[in-house]
Amino acid sequence: MTHGSTHKLLDAYPKDLGGIDPHKLAECIAACFDCAQACTACADACLSEDMVAELTKCIRTDLDCADICTTTGNILSRHTGYDANITRAVLQACATVCKSCGDECEQHAGMHEHCRICAEACRRCEQACTELLASLG
Repeated sequence: MTHGSTHKLLDAYPKDLGGIDPHKLAECIAACFDCAQACTACADACLSEDMVAELTKCIRTDLDCADICTTTGNILSRHTGYDANITRAVLQACATVCKSCGDECEQHAGMHEHCRICAEACRRCEQACTELLASLG
């Protein structure tokens, strides 16, 4: 789902979104899927590095972050039977793992461009999740 499609689908949703800001929601969904892709690609790139043994924690954190971001994006894309408690929990988990992954990738960013790019995607997703969480009240 592209960012444009996300906005269009939210606009086309037949019921009220439960007071959730559709712009922040669309931004967060897009950031989650972008981060998941970046983390998956970063983990794969780490596996191709000569110093792969030194990147074990980075690879693990990338893969955990990709899984949680994908799950969060999927949950945020569903609104029927909305449960604010679940939404808050996944947003908090996503922000937490994005912070950890961003911190880990930043340690390698000077040597590996893929880690720098991934860290940026993690920071954007962490911010989008935090902003959406704050808007939920």
